[in-house]
Amino acid sequence: MKLDGGIAGAIGGTPLIRLERLFRDEPFAVFGKLEGMNPGGSAKDRPALHMLREAIRRGDVIEGSTVIESSSGNLAISLAQLCRFLGIRFICVVDPRTTDAHKRIIRSLGGEIELVEQPDAATGEFLPARIARVKELLGTIPDAYWTNQYGNPDNVRSHQDTTMREIGDELGKIDYLFCGVSSCGTIRGCADYIRSRGWTTKVVAVDAQGSILFGGSSGPRRFPGLGAAIVPDLHGGDLADIVVKVSDADCVWGCRELARREAILAGASSGGVLAAVRRLAGSIPAGSICAAILPDRGERYMSSVFDDEWVKRELEIDPDAWNRGD
Repeated sequence: MKLDGGIAGAIGGTPLIRLERLFRDEPFAVFGKLEGMNPGGSAKDRPALHMLREAIRRGDVIEGSTVIESSSGNLAISLAQLCRFLGIRFICVVDPRTTDAHKRIIRSLGGEIELVEQPDAATGEFLPARIARVKELLGTIPDAYWTNQYGNPDNVRSHQDTTMREIGDELGKIDYLFCGVSSCGTIRGCADYIRSRGWTTKVVAVDAQGSILFGGSSGPRRFPGLGAAIVPDLHGGDLADIVVKVSDADCVWGCRELARREAILAGASSGGVLAAVRRLAGSIPAGSICAAILPDRGERYMSSVFDDEWVKRELEIDPDAWNRGD
């Protein structure tokens, strides 16, 4: 099998645009890396491609294999797309936080969904329960392969070799990188590239309130793809220079401001990343060059982030002021 050409050849090379209107009054420049422009709609296309290519090269994935992964949605779409291209089976283990939009796309691409409805009894979290279900499937399905985004170094390398290299090729040495965290593959790969170049770039990890990645107790998080209930193997003490924790409301504000000012529709974690830039604005020196990785498209969040009734009901805030630009 080969994973070249076709849809695989369209992954990467996403636009990097200056967010001139959103940060118009700031003395520094912010460039958004629009990962939603990948064919699968998110930054997860990159690790999906690299993890599968390397698994094929090693002989871990062959004709007749079944690829299995635990995902909150975006990586599952990317893997479903590439597994359909390869003509092999894909099973994704999800939990109730995965949006209906994500699940419909996965199924449309031929992916099968295993829904874990009950959290792990010991921790009360869904991620350990999802991973436990992955391991059960591995033990019962012949020639099954777990891509394991939480511990696979190929996840890291995909962002080291492509995402951050593309940013560096276009902007040169940057002063700040803002990156959301969950499996930690993106931020680890980007940080590894930055340090390999000897840059003094400040790496800013954008985490969710209720995530335990950088300490604190676990709590509810409404949006998938930002934060985690367990610390993945790709995490490490040197992962970031600065950590900013954002709320669900911050994510909604950032998404709506991006749409209102820049006409860019992006997903919840992108809003959190932009809220983190705004939070640190007073400490960013004049003339700094900042890159912000915006992980996915906003169309998958029409029933939450961009739904006024959902925002009022779930976050207990009135978005009318945001809509007016107050």
